[in-house]
Amino acid sequence: MNTITLIVSGMSCMGCVNSVKNLLGAVDGVQNVEIDVASGRVEIQYDATRGNVDAMRQAIEDGGYKVVA
Repeated sequence: MNTITLIVSGMSCMGCVNSVKNLLGAVDGVQNVEIDVASGRVEIQYDATRGNVDAMRQAIEDGGYKVVA
């Protein structure tokens, strides 16, 4: 299991948190997502044999949020 932390802008409420969790949950290999809305930190645990970070970034951005780091 691998873990990556992304910084995402555009999240301002629990609805945004749920939206990002749902977006990432649809990406193959993602196992768990923890989000701190105040800092924009999105910690993702994933199976590197099934998922990749580019797909995670794309899912977030397709949902209308911006990955800044």
